[in-house]
Amino acid sequence: MEIYLDANATTPVLPQARAAAMAVMGDAYGNPSSIHGSGLKARALLDEVRAAARRVLGVPTGQLLFTSGATEGIQTAVLSALTALRQRKDAGDTATPQLLYGATEHKAVPEALKHWNAVLGLHLPIQAIPVGTDGRHDLDWLRAQAPTAGLVCTMAANNETGVVSDLEGIASALRGNPALWLVDGVQALGKLALRPLERGIDYAPFSGHKLYAPKGVGMLYVREGAPFTPLLAGGGQEGALRAGTENMAGIAALGAVLQALEDGATFADAAALTDHRSRLASALQDAFAGLVFNAPPALCLPTTLNFAVPGLSSKLLLDLFDAAGLRVSGGSACSASKAQPSYVLEAMGLPAWQTAAAVRMSFGAADSTAMIDEACARIRACGAVLRANCLVEAPQATEHGAAPLLTRFVVDGACCYLVADATSQRCVVIDPLPELVDRLAQWVRCREFTVAAIVDTHSHGDHQSSAPELRAALPRQLQAEGATDALGWPEGAAQIALGVHRLTRLALPGHTADSTAYLLHESDTLRLAFVGDTVMPGALGRSDFAQSEPLAYAGSLRMLEQAVGPHTLLLPGHDYEDRFACTLGVECMAQPLLAGVLQGRLDAAAFAAAKEALERDLAPTAYQTMACGARVDACTQSMHVELPMEQAQALRQAGTPPLLVDVREPYEQQLGCAPGLEGDDRAQAVPLSGLLNALPQWLALPAETPVVFYCRSGNRSAQAARALRRLGHHQAFSLAGGLALWPEPANAAAAATK
Repeated sequence: MEIYLDANATTPVLPQARAAAMAVMGDAYGNPSSIHGSGLKARALLDEVRAAARRVLGVPTGQLLFTSGATEGIQTAVLSALTALRQRKDAGDTATPQLLYGATEHKAVPEALKHWNAVLGLHLPIQAIPVGTDGRHDLDWLRAQAPTAGLVCTMAANNETGVVSDLEGIASALRGNPALWLVDGVQALGKLALRPLERGIDYAPFSGHKLYAPKGVGMLYVREGAPFTPLLAGGGQEGALRAGTENMAGIAALGAVLQALEDGATFADAAALTDHRSRLASALQDAFAGLVFNAPPALCLPTTLNFAVPGLSSKLLLDLFDAAGLRVSGGSACSASKAQPSYVLEAMGLPAWQTAAAVRMSFGAADSTAMIDEACARIRACGAVLRANCLVEAPQATEHGAAPLLTRFVVDGACCYLVADATSQRCVVIDPLPELVDRLAQWVRCREFTVAAIVDTHSHGDHQSSAPELRAALPRQLQAEGATDALGWPEGAAQIALGVHRLTRLALPGHTADSTAYLLHESDTLRLAFVGDTVMPGALGRSDFAQSEPLAYAGSLRMLEQAVGPHTLLLPGHDYEDRFACTLGVECMAQPLLAGVLQGRLDAAAFAAAKEALERDLAPTAYQTMACGARVDACTQSMHVELPMEQAQALRQAGTPPLLVDVREPYEQQLGCAPGLEGDDRAQAVPLSGLLNALPQWLALPAETPVVFYCRSGNRSAQAARALRRLGHHQAFSLAGGLALWPEPANAAAAATK
C-alpha cells in the first residue's frame, strides 16, 4: 500500500466530499441559473456553500466567487489590480508604480504579473521581495518600496518549505500606502487563520484540491471596494463576476470539506499535526545522518518538512522513497519534472547542494496516527537499505549485498567505471570524476575493498582527473604500490590482477597522445574494453586538441580491431545519449569514417583530414560542456521502445514469454519488487548502473526473445531498451509508465476494496 506524503501538491478527496459530488451529478444536477425547481435547488446549494466559505474565512462582506482553482483566482486578481492601474494611467496619472511579489512565490504569481503587465501595455517594473534564510519576507525592504508599489503579492504559507509569512508584519509595512495586496491562501486554507478583513487583504485565492476537495474548483475573495475586472465574461454567472456554468459537483464537494472544517472532528488539530511532524522528523534524522531541514520548523506549517541529505541527490531519495511506497516530491509539483535546483531555496540563500538535493514531505490534516507510524517505519527502513548498499556511512557490523563486477557512473555525459572483484575484494576505478570522489570513497571504505589502481584512459580535455583527490581520500585502502605513469598505471606492470579477472592495457594514440584502452579479461577470455573517447557510441573522439595525435588515430583504430574484434563491448569515456556501450561492428554500420579506416578505404592522412573538417566549430553538449567527439550517426532517442501494459501482459501469456528486467537500483529493488513477480524465473533485477554486466547475456538470447525492462516511471527502462536494440537485440522494450502503472495482484486489489 502506498503512503501519500505529498499533500502540498494535492490531497485525496474526502469520502463525504466524493459523496456530495456524486449526489449532485446523480440527483441534484440542475443549473443554478435556471428558475425551475431543479435550478432553484442547485442555487440553494450554491448559496449554502458560499455562506459556509464566508464563515470559515471570516469574510461576511466582500465578494466570494467560485473559480476553477487558485491559478484562475490569481489571474483574476492580477488582471483586476493592473486594470485599475491602467485606468489611473489613462486618466493622466504619471506615476510608475512597482509590481512586487515575494521571491518564493508560486510561479503562477510572477508569470501572471508579467503576462498582464504586457497585455495591458503598462510595462511597469516588477521586483521580487527578498527573503531571509528563514524564508520570510524582508520587511525593511518592503517598507522602503511600499510607497511606490501598485500591487504587492505574498503567500500566506510557502508550498515548498511550509514557511508561514509574517502577515501582520506585511500588513503593517503596507499600512498607509496605496498598494493593493494579494495573498495566496492556497496552503493556508484549513491550517491558518487568514483574517482578510482585519489585515486589509484585497484578494485571496484558494484551491480546493489542496484540502481534500476535487481538482478544478476554488474560490477567490475580493475585499469590498477593491477593483475588480472579470477574467471571464459571458452569461452573468457569479453575479457577473465570473462567467460560465458553475462546477456544481466540485462546489458541492468543496462545501462538504468546509463543513468538515466547521465540525471540528474530521481534521486533526494543530497540536496533533505538530506531533505527527515531530515523529516524521525524528524518523528522518534516524534514517539519514547529517540530514538538514531547509526551513525552521517553528516558522512552518505543521504539515510540511523540507530537507536535504549531504551526498544524496533528491532523485536518489525520491526513487528510494517511491520504492518503499512513500510518495514525496522534490519541491513544487508544478516544476518536479524539471531537474533544476529549487528557486525557493535559492532565494533563501541556502547552499547549492541543499537547493539541488531538497525533498519535500507533506501530509494532510486528515491523515491518521497509524499512517504516520507506518511512514516512520518505512523511512527508517529506507535508511537501513542505503547503509546496506554503502551509499551512506554504515556501522562495521552492517551486511552488504554482493558487489557487482562493473558499476557505471555518469556525470553530464562523462563516464566513470568501478571494476570490483568480490572474491579478492580488489577494485580498479577508471576515469574518476570530481563529483564522484566522496561517493567512490564511501563505496570502497564501506565494503572494505583494496584499490588496486585508479587510472584514466587519457588526459582529459574537458575536466581534470580527480585521481589525486580519490587517492587522498583512500590512504588506507590503496594497494601499496610503486611509481605509476601519468594515467595511474603501475610502472612496469603488464596487468592488474583482480581475482579471476585482470586488466591489460593497449596504447591508442589519436584522441590524445596518451589515449589508452584497458581490456578486461576473465581468465583467458576477453570480456570487454574501456576505450575512453577513442570510440564512442555514434562518434569518434575529437583529435583537434593540443595533446591530440590525429595522424596516429587511424592506426590505433586498426590496432583496436585486431585486439578486440567486431563484437566485444566497448565502454566509452563519454556517453551523451545513454547508449551505455558499443562494438566496432555496430559503429562501422553507423560511422562512415570508422568503416572507411577499418575496411581500408581511408589512409591515416585522409582520415585525419576528414575528422578535422567534421570537428570544426563543435557546439557544446546538451550539458553545456565541451563535446569530446562529433556525432555522425542518426539519433536513436526517438526510437520507439515503449510497450503498453496490456501488450506486456499479453506477451507473458504468449508462447515466448518475455524476460522481465527491473532496472531500478539495488536500494530500490530491496524495498520491494513488482507485485506478482515474486519467484518468477523470467524476472531479473539488473540495476541500470550495472547494466553492462548483463548486456552480453541478453545479446546471446534467441532473436525472438522479448526483453521487457521496467523501472519506477519508464525513463531508465527506456534507456536500457534502446541500448540493447542498438547493440543488436531488436526485441527490447520498456514498460510504458513503469511501476506507476503496474497492476496490483487480484488478491491485493480485492483486499483494498474491503
